[in-house]
Amino acid sequence: MGDREYSRESQALERRDFIKMLGGGIFILFTVSDWLELAAQGPGGPSYPSDINAYLKIAEDGKVAVYSGKIEMGQGIMTSLAQEAADELGVAIESIQMIMGDTDLCPFDAGTFGSMSTRFFGPALRSAAAEAKAVLLDLAAEQLKAPREKLSVQNGAVFVTGDSKARLTFGQLAKGQKITRKLDGKIVTKKVAEFTIMGNSIRRLDSSEKVTGKAQYAGDVRLPGMLYARILRPPAHGAKLKTVDTGAAAKMAGVVIVNEGGLIATLHEDPEAAAKALETVNADWEVPAPAVDDTTIYDYILKNMTEGREADKRGDLAQGEKMAATVFEHRYEVPYGAHAPIETHAAIAKIENGRTTVWISTQGPFPNKQRIAEAIGVEPANVHVIAPYVGGGFGGKNPAPQAIEAARLAKITGKPVQVMYTRAEEFFYDTFRPAAVIKIKSGIDGAGKICLWDYSAYSCGSRSSEQFYDVAHNILRYYGQGMGGDSKVHPFGTGAWRAPGAPVNVFARESQIDIMAAKAKVDPLEFRLNNTSDKRMRSVLEAAAAMFGWKKAALPSGRGYGIACGIDAETYVAEIAEVSIDKASGRVKVNRVVAAQDMGFVVNPNGAQMQMEGCVTMGLGYTLGEDVQFKGGDILTRSLSSYELPRFSWLPEIETVLVKNDDIGPKGAGEPAIVPVGAAVANAIYDATGARIFRLPLTPDRVKQALEG
Repeated sequence: MGDREYSRESQALERRDFIKMLGGGIFILFTVSDWLELAAQGPGGPSYPSDINAYLKIAEDGKVAVYSGKIEMGQGIMTSLAQEAADELGVAIESIQMIMGDTDLCPFDAGTFGSMSTRFFGPALRSAAAEAKAVLLDLAAEQLKAPREKLSVQNGAVFVTGDSKARLTFGQLAKGQKITRKLDGKIVTKKVAEFTIMGNSIRRLDSSEKVTGKAQYAGDVRLPGMLYARILRPPAHGAKLKTVDTGAAAKMAGVVIVNEGGLIATLHEDPEAAAKALETVNADWEVPAPAVDDTTIYDYILKNMTEGREADKRGDLAQGEKMAATVFEHRYEVPYGAHAPIETHAAIAKIENGRTTVWISTQGPFPNKQRIAEAIGVEPANVHVIAPYVGGGFGGKNPAPQAIEAARLAKITGKPVQVMYTRAEEFFYDTFRPAAVIKIKSGIDGAGKICLWDYSAYSCGSRSSEQFYDVAHNILRYYGQGMGGDSKVHPFGTGAWRAPGAPVNVFARESQIDIMAAKAKVDPLEFRLNNTSDKRMRSVLEAAAAMFGWKKAALPSGRGYGIACGIDAETYVAEIAEVSIDKASGRVKVNRVVAAQDMGFVVNPNGAQMQMEGCVTMGLGYTLGEDVQFKGGDILTRSLSSYELPRFSWLPEIETVLVKNDDIGPKGAGEPAIVPVGAAVANAIYDATGARIFRLPLTPDRVKQALEG
């Protein structure tokens, strides 16, 4: 049974068993239909169960538990979702227990990605909490002999309005009850003016554990008799094993050798001994000649990319070009990018009494449960996946191949097995953000209005490329399948990378906008405002400019100021960067970044600001240093010494503005602020020097070359 054939019957059976196991209380079962539709969209998209994918339980002790297949990987949804449930129910946030990422306790969820948890899961959770409160009010009305409309809810208790002595706690109301209700979508949730917990900056519920080191990650799990596995890896993607000799490793004390179905591993109770044993394995590989490398990949993509699709076609491009006083045609390039999380991929598998339990660092416990079951030939009901805290994912921990390896090795050896990637394995086997090319042909008329926009994106998808500028003659073209690009083009695995494709699209678009503004001799902020009537975009641009203290000047002004804006996860964001440049070395120092974000109603302002600061910090990496070097399937970048992640010394002063917009529900916060960083810094470099760079990252060599050019 694969991902596309998840059994609804087994899901229903598990739900019944689950409710029996949890005993008395009030259960609200709910479906996040929008989420499931999004997860299953696209040609050949997976078929996921559509009955129930979360529970809310009020126990007889008054505690409230939320059971969800989502996971916490540092984005803060454990806290913001608890705020939403607590506010709707009328309990203190301390009463909420978030139970996440456990496939035995929680119903199916497609995974945690796309800044979707707050947008799609949040409203459904609030409705479930409101439904639970309605049940409690009905019970209280009966027991207190009072009309329902005369009752109030506060701090986990229902009381008669004006008579606080006539009250019953949630625990008293739930006691002795066994009420299960499926949310029907008709319940009315609170209005913004009624919120008491949402909209406030609550300290993260996981903060104490993480600060003190008590937080458990998959790699922290230790089991009696556990073996550490080191696995024979090829020297390059696409390499084929010709011969292997494990004889020397087999003679080492305590070493277990596995060579089965292409999986070759050395295992030992001591991880260092397992690693030393692997070093003695002699393997001969057939390695294909490289067809492409990190310098030729861009032309290769253009020559080999699949047929494209068109979107947002309006007006007539030929007419737009006739209207143009100046036409601009440029090509932008972005290399492969690694996720490089602090926690490398890790998994521990144990098989006992016919049950396989796997602890995984993953964003998708349920899809990986399916993959593990298929790999070791058991029913999914006999696989239990537990996702502890995840130490960074950024889209790279949706698949968990290390979990399949651990489960296979546990089955073969009969002992618990840990597989944890080394940093070199992380760089080699993790999927990469695909290299991409964007070609733009645009034009402005004599009044500085954009009259032509002909946009072609190769291998980065459509995310954040939507046209919010007022362009009468417009077309968007996308080449390549899905957010990972086209697997036939790339020499190794590609996939989602924080806000997949969005930083690439915005780097190209906002660079092109500044090029047109410079030609028109118009201040870049003014040029943007003159060319968009989108109210939300105008509001974030104006908010960022006000915080920054922006003064009008035509490009290049010599000040080193750059501006960029975009839309991601229904959130609008604008950023202004201030840079200084050492012209002798070409090194760029980002001194200050102001980010303004309209994300609708903000559930946890402090949490949102932390996400924005984290996005800007991570954004400096893809902007200034991160670049995967390779020849064919051989990944040359295999350590943090050769892959430049942001250092503390790089960090600018980061200021954030949350633009108030309570008229719409909460939108995504986990990714939008990373999207404009590259464009803002590239535009700041141009403003400082008059040099335009068309390929990320903006390394010292590229800056020097642009200055000399």
